Amino acid sequence: MPGYIFILVLLVLMWFLLIRPQRRRQLESQRMIAQLEVGKEIVTAGGLYGTVTAVEDGELRVEIAEGVNVRIAKRAVAGIVSEEDEEPEASAEPHEETAATLPD
Repeated sequence: MPGYIFILVLLVLMWFLLIRPQRRRQLESQRMIAQLEVGKEIVTAGGLYGTVTAVEDGELRVEIAEGVNVRIAKRAVAGIVSEEDEEPEASAEPHEETAATLPD
């Protein structure tokens, strides 16, 4: 009887560590693909950044440079780029607090 409990505990542990997180990622990916629309900036699994110009059944038309449009599969989209994801440009001048703590 104790052998069955051990196997059952392993199966439950496997469910919570492997299967459940994979299903969650899959649902998030499906939601992201459903949100794709013209004008959104995306990044592909291959690392290309571009702006969606047309949405068709299983594919997108993406402008990756001015006048350069490519056709990609929807499932190749790795993410939607938002303004929050972009890093702010670093200023050339140090902040006052940092300048005060630097040795002479």
